Amino acid sequence: MSSENYSFPAKTLKAVRGANRKSSKSWLQEGLPRLLDRIMESYEEQGWIEHIEGKDLPSKEAGVRILEDFFAVIFPGYYVGAALTESNTRQYVEEKLQSIHNSLVKEVERSLKYLCRRVLRCPEDFCRERAEAVVTELLEEIPKIRTILRGDVQAAYDGDPAARSTDEVILSYPAIYAITTYRIAHELYLREVPFIPRIMTEYAHSITGIDIHPGAKIGKDFFIDHGTGVVIGETTEIGDNVRIYQGVTLGAMSFPKDAKGKLVRGVKRHPTVQDNVIIYSGSTILGGKTVIGKDTVIGGNVWITSSIPSGMQVLIAPPQQVYRTTRPNTENWAGYGI
Repeated sequence: MSSENYSFPAKTLKAVRGANRKSSKSWLQEGLPRLLDRIMESYEEQGWIEHIEGKDLPSKEAGVRILEDFFAVIFPGYYVGAALTESNTRQYVEEKLQSIHNSLVKEVERSLKYLCRRVLRCPEDFCRERAEAVVTELLEEIPKIRTILRGDVQAAYDGDPAARSTDEVILSYPAIYAITTYRIAHELYLREVPFIPRIMTEYAHSITGIDIHPGAKIGKDFFIDHGTGVVIGETTEIGDNVRIYQGVTLGAMSFPKDAKGKLVRGVKRHPTVQDNVIIYSGSTILGGKTVIGKDTVIGGNVWITSSIPSGMQVLIAPPQQVYRTTRPNTENWAGYGI
């Protein structure tokens, strides 16, 4: 594109021409020390949004690496560059399990120490021993997790006519990534490990657009079609063979507060969805007392805040649409955005 065919806005050109012409070197010598002083002062003033001596916080980067190792064990051959064979698979999986164990014990111990230093008073070796027990229990659950995920993958293939194979589902479907991450994180959540379950599921959320809290209870053969914008809250309960589509929210209707006006935590705030339910795109279901009965179909863009009996179809009345064969005068279409 030639310079004659491209122009900056006049405001931009004026700002560039009138810019301070001091060199970067001058700012590094004079401005940078002043900026550092101001930032260090903000650390003292703001208090709790920094963690300077962060030895008792888990590493987000380590949590993501651990998650990747789990994927390599759960779906061997799908998440590695080199091909696995019958002769090298056992060694490969053993190395991954050792890596998960060593890294996850370290991160869980850090998480527990953070809690102990601020809330509890624990013996010095308690956090390490508890971390080792938690990680061992989680690793022992891998065969069970794989069985459940096999059903999730099959549900995706059976429920989506666009799927060409289960291989395609495992390799490319964001829902499988999000659900797998959830099923790993949920085991840590059940064992009351701070931080790490949310690190894992929020990482999956960031790359898939699917937000599943690790505290949710989700049954087998679960499928999220497309998935973008799905939200599943902490106290949601989902039965077996449930399918939901993009943009569905299973959320809280309100947040109860105590006498001091602070949020009450640990109560059921999100709905229960029983077996064999389908929830189409854009629907919102709210409230801890809301139960969607078995074999129910929830249509698109429905708003629900009370329970629905089993075997129902819930649909929103279609809006009235107007069709014209020719474009009328503009004044006749006032209010239609024309």
